[in-house]
Amino acid sequence: MKILGEKIFAKDENGMLLSRIGTMFFRTPGLVTSRTVHAMQRMLWLDDINATRAAAGEPPLTPEEEDAELEQSVDLIFTEDAVLIRPDPERMDLALRADEALRSMVSKRQIRYLNTNSVKVRNALCERGENWRMSRHPISDDDMVTIIERSRVAIECLPVYYYNGTTGTRFITAGGYADVVKLPDAEYRRQIEEVVSGLNKRNRLGHPEVMLFPSSTPIEITKALKNLPLAELSDTELRRAVDKIAVDWRASLPVELRDESVSNYEWRNAMCHTVTHQLNETAADERELVSGIAAEFYRQIEWLPGARIIDGELIFDELYDEAARTQDPELLSLCDGRAKALIFNLTRVFGAVDFINIGRIAHSLSLKPNPSGHRGSIYIIQYRDSGATNPKMLILRFQKWGVAEHLDEGKDLMRAMLESDEYSDYILDRRLMCRQLGMNLPKRIGFGHFTEKYHGRNQYNGISVRTACLVRPYIRGTASDKIPPPRYRNPAFAERFAKLMGEAGAVDLIVGRRSSTTKEILFDHSYEIVLCGDAGLPDSVKVTDHAGSFVDYESELKDGIADYAEVVRSRRQFVTDYDAFAKKYVEAFVGKIAEVQAIYRSRRRAYDGLFADRPFDTNGSGAYRWSRALARLDRADVDELRARLGEAVAC
Repeated sequence: MKILGEKIFAKDENGMLLSRIGTMFFRTPGLVTSRTVHAMQRMLWLDDINATRAAAGEPPLTPEEEDAELEQSVDLIFTEDAVLIRPDPERMDLALRADEALRSMVSKRQIRYLNTNSVKVRNALCERGENWRMSRHPISDDDMVTIIERSRVAIECLPVYYYNGTTGTRFITAGGYADVVKLPDAEYRRQIEEVVSGLNKRNRLGHPEVMLFPSSTPIEITKALKNLPLAELSDTELRRAVDKIAVDWRASLPVELRDESVSNYEWRNAMCHTVTHQLNETAADERELVSGIAAEFYRQIEWLPGARIIDGELIFDELYDEAARTQDPELLSLCDGRAKALIFNLTRVFGAVDFINIGRIAHSLSLKPNPSGHRGSIYIIQYRDSGATNPKMLILRFQKWGVAEHLDEGKDLMRAMLESDEYSDYILDRRLMCRQLGMNLPKRIGFGHFTEKYHGRNQYNGISVRTACLVRPYIRGTASDKIPPPRYRNPAFAERFAKLMGEAGAVDLIVGRRSSTTKEILFDHSYEIVLCGDAGLPDSVKVTDHAGSFVDYESELKDGIADYAEVVRSRRQFVTDYDAFAKKYVEAFVGKIAEVQAIYRSRRRAYDGLFADRPFDTNGSGAYRWSRALARLDRADVDELRARLGEAVAC
């Protein structure tokens, strides 16, 4: 390919890029990197073509031919370590051609796309199994909190702003104004003057000095603040005028952003995005990459190179080849061998699909530290069946104790394989136990095996072993511990939530679901998904995973029931009528236990004999745990349970 100008990333003696932009052409293949603007680069290209034609004794390009040259071109922007393609969403074919051509000059991981706010741009990459090229780098919940806290700044008065260091813009929230209201008149006026002045100014980068948060705030509210006649208003009149604007501002806020707290996932995510948004943004939000995904997944998915399928042929992302060729540690980490094996296996099972994107969950999604002590290996899979319109989502979790884990314990291969299979049966048996006792688990799951290399602390290092995993559909709802607090101020919402969580909590207690290490309960720790109907009220609570079930199978129900009071106690400050909220929860909880107890007693033979063919070992086999859980359910005193839970929620 002919190049007019310097090579990409070429630098001067001071280490500065010789060119920050480029234009790639396809009718006559070539690249212009000369130091000028894109429009002039196009003119330089036409001049060069005409000069070449003249030297060959050919006439210059006709106007129609010039238009054809310019139409088949793509703008590029160069940063210190990346080439940014600025695609025309209506001509993604040209952007993808530029992408292919650039890979002969730079690594694919250095090529990014602008305009990812465009659905057409995102879809084009998604359908190539390339979500990884648009996703933001995962960060932990603690890091997000730190980012937000460190962005809190002042100008000259109170630190009521959140600062974006890239754009230089400071954002003030309705909650920030609540702090301003408390100031004495003179300080109040200075603070309002500072805000109004910032709203009317641009910084040296051309961005507003101050903006209202969120950016979706109606422009009329911003204009009302910007146009305040400060000098004409007395202190009382100024407060009245700003208070009126603030009421409109708060009323315009989406309900999920009204609680300005990092414990409110919706607000935390929105503010984190606001203060980290960069110029020439090349990344898309999780909700843009996956329609309808829950807020807790924000910045938690590390998307990995995927695959596309063309005419039935599976084509892995080229980055896998580059990783194998270069053995670059960073690339090898990104090109997850387990993810590649998953794609291969899923393609064999699914049959006709168009593409597969796969990501791994980078951090625990629990609001509280996960007391189980084991995060497991969790992957999220996005794929589309051939002929379908919308992609589907799956969550895949690897078995905690597989062949590799048992080999790491020093066991021989046969023992490791047997114990892995026994644990697989135990997992599925517990799922049946939970469903039999009323737990609202996903109706269907997939259970499978695939082969991967064992790399560990055993003589079998390097051999191929079978790895077990469970896969389920992604449930589109909100984890119970991630629901925005303002939702509970709606009495109808709070009542439905209390009833459904009470019923779910009762079953959780019956099946003894606790951490295997700390013995803490796992209820309300991100496993319970609240599904709402058209009116926005909870319809059901779905439990995504039965992890930790039957860990506690010896304790009496009355001894553990007080732990479940935290579900309502932790929401005391958010509900309008705590007594009614707590009462609804207690009655639903105890009523569910009574219901399950009655069902068991009426069908005792069916329950007692369900696992009669399984090994019965008093050291803790599944069948033994099942028998012990049923026995304690049978002898539970419902009235005593009601009294104990009622006392606990009242504390």
